[in-house]
Amino acid sequence: MKNLLNLILAGIIGGVIAIGITSYGKTQNDFSKEQMPSAVPVNLLNSSPLPTTSIDFVQASEGATESVVHIYAEEDVQLAAQRRKQERSNRRSRDPFGGMIDLEEFFGGDMFGRNFYGPKNGTGSGVIISDDGYIVTNNHVVGFADFIEVTLSDGRKVEAEKIGTDPSTDLAVLKIQQDNLKPLEYTDSDNVKVGEWVLAVGNPFDLTSTVTAGIVSAKGRDLNIIKGDKSIEEFIQTDAAVNPGNSGGALVDTNGKLVGINTAIATPTGVYAGYSFAIPSNLVKRIVYDIIEGGGSIERTNLGIVVLDIDDEVKKHLNLNVDKGVYVDEVLKGSTAQFAGLLPGDIIRVINKKPIDNFDDIKEVMKFSKVGDTLDMEILRNGRKKDVSVKMRKGI
Repeated sequence: MKNLLNLILAGIIGGVIAIGITSYGKTQNDFSKEQMPSAVPVNLLNSSPLPTTSIDFVQASEGATESVVHIYAEEDVQLAAQRRKQERSNRRSRDPFGGMIDLEEFFGGDMFGRNFYGPKNGTGSGVIISDDGYIVTNNHVVGFADFIEVTLSDGRKVEAEKIGTDPSTDLAVLKIQQDNLKPLEYTDSDNVKVGEWVLAVGNPFDLTSTVTAGIVSAKGRDLNIIKGDKSIEEFIQTDAAVNPGNSGGALVDTNGKLVGINTAIATPTGVYAGYSFAIPSNLVKRIVYDIIEGGGSIERTNLGIVVLDIDDEVKKHLNLNVDKGVYVDEVLKGSTAQFAGLLPGDIIRVINKKPIDNFDDIKEVMKFSKVGDTLDMEILRNGRKKDVSVKMRKGI
C-alpha cells in the first residue's frame, strides 16, 4: 500500500513538472515570434477604434509630381581642367610645398590610370516654382555644373541656365525657357507641426516621379553638414524615405504645398536609414528671391571681429560698467569691421534695431548678410554712444 501511494505521488509531481516545462516552452516560443514579426491579416474586429477620417495622398502626389523635375548636371571637360589648375595654383600660393606632388600633372590621374580630377557629373531633382520656368534645387546638385539638362514630368528634356547659387544654404536656382508650367505653391513652414504627414517627391536612383510618405519628426535641426563658417541650417526632419537622387526634390504637405527642399539623409550606408532632412520653405523662398532679384549667386560675408559676451567675469576683468552688449576684443586686419571703423574695446549694443546681448544675437542678425548689405550699429566707445554704418565686404 505504501509503495502504491509513493507511485501515485511521484506521478502527480511528474505531471506538475511536465506542465511547467510545457508552459515555459510556449512562453519562450511566443516571445521568439514577437521578436521576429511576420505578415499577418488585419484584424478588423480589433477593439481599437478606427480613424474616423482617412488621409488621401493621391491629389497631393499628382500635383507635386507634375512640378518636380529630374536634373542631369555635368562639368565641362576644358573648364574643369582650368578650375583644377587654378585650385593647384591657389594651393601653391598658400603653401609653396602644397602642390609639389600632383598625380594629375605627372600621370594624368593615379598609377592605375584613374582620373581623380576629371569632370564631375550627377543627377538629382528640382522643383518648379514659377509658371515661366524658374526651378529651385540644391547647390550640391548643380553648383559644379557647366551643362544642366532638366527632364519634365511629361518626358520633355530642356537645357537649363544656372541663375545663381547660395552655398551657405545649399540652394540653387535654374531657369528653363518654357511657359505654362505648373509651379508648387509655398506653405508657411513655421506653421508645420511635428507629427504632421508629409510626402517626399523626387527621383531616387533615377527612378523618376517617386513619392514616399512620412511624418515631420523634428524642426530646426542644425547638423553641421553644410561646409563653411557662414552656413545656415534649420532643417525639417522627416521619416519619409529619401535616397540619392532625391536631393533638390519637394517635401509637400497633404494639400500638395511645398514644405521644404529635400537635401540630406542620416545614413551609415549611403542610402536611406530612417531619417531625412529638408530645407524649410520659408528659408527657400527668401533665398530664391535674393538670387533672382540680385541677379546671381549669393556671397555671404562676416564682420571679422573676435568678441566676448559680457558676463560678470568679463565685467570684472575689463572693468566694464555695462550689463548688455558684446565686447569687441579684436578686429581682424582687412575685415569689414576694420573698414567700417570698429575698434577693439567697442561694445556692440544694437544691429539693425535689434538688441544685442550675446554673440548668438549677432549670428542671428547676420546669418543672411551678404556682400553689399549695410548694417546699422549702435555701439558704446569709451562710455559714449556712437552710430556706425557697416558696409558688408567680401569675407576674408
